[in-house]
Amino acid sequence: MELNSDLLVALVGDKTQIAPYLDSISSALADRISIHHTLDVINDGDKPAQTLRSGKTSSMHIAMRLLQERRVEAMVSAGNTGALLLIGRHLLKTIAGIQKPAMVAKIPGATRPCFLLDVGANPQVDAQQLFEFAVMGSVLAESVQGEIAKVGLLNIGSEKFKGTEEVRDAGALMDRCRAFDYVGFIEANELFEGKADVVVCDGFIGNVTIKASAGVANVVRKLLSSEVFTDSASSFENESKEKLLKSLSDQINPHCYNGASLLGLQGSVIKSHGNATIEGFTYAIQQAVREIENVVPELIREKVTAIIEAG
Repeated sequence: MELNSDLLVALVGDKTQIAPYLDSISSALADRISIHHTLDVINDGDKPAQTLRSGKTSSMHIAMRLLQERRVEAMVSAGNTGALLLIGRHLLKTIAGIQKPAMVAKIPGATRPCFLLDVGANPQVDAQQLFEFAVMGSVLAESVQGEIAKVGLLNIGSEKFKGTEEVRDAGALMDRCRAFDYVGFIEANELFEGKADVVVCDGFIGNVTIKASAGVANVVRKLLSSEVFTDSASSFENESKEKLLKSLSDQINPHCYNGASLLGLQGSVIKSHGNATIEGFTYAIQQAVREIENVVPELIREKVTAIIEAG
């Protein structure tokens, strides 16, 4: 909240657990926080379908209802992903022309970050849904970069005959679309090379990819930390190496990329990792702020409408 002087936060949960954490903050910050009390929660082990019937007094359901009623402008949750998707679709509804919402995550790149979607919402999708993911991802990328997005489709090869039928058909749809710059199939090793601003895939592949890349980033950071310093080096050399290590670590730090936008709903919903640190959750909140400032759901609605009207 200190980073955003205009930010107001509504916390939903057990007031007796939340209140002690607010005792140490200034009155100026406290005045910008409200608490919506409930003892009910949706646990990770709860079946998402049951939460629509029995979870109406849960913190997740109440928070989503605040967004539905426009009492807040965005929602951030680290809870049950399946429940978040179902409750979001039930209360907010999807944007006209979008069949399914998709989760999009930002991943580091050699030149600039790339947006990857879907990363877990939809394990099985058809060609039309992959095309819709491309449209939504391009809107998010363009709102950040201020220029037309380069969109690629994740595949096992660059040749047109490679991949599943759904992927090949989706590639044909994207190739005919002029709403973004389609650059063709992207292989997994090209994800981090800046070939595309947006890379599209189904939720199963995307989820595995994002978690694998986070694991690799952590291994690289540990290896750099253990190898960079030597007893024989001077203090000046070690200081220079420390600055370089910090710069590299910051660029690949998975916490900096926490916060997957749930695109396609009539409202801004951000999914944080359940094990996110304070730093990571801060980035998820910042992602929500950016979506509010860039009116991303409205931009998606406008772009989808234009594509439908163009035939």
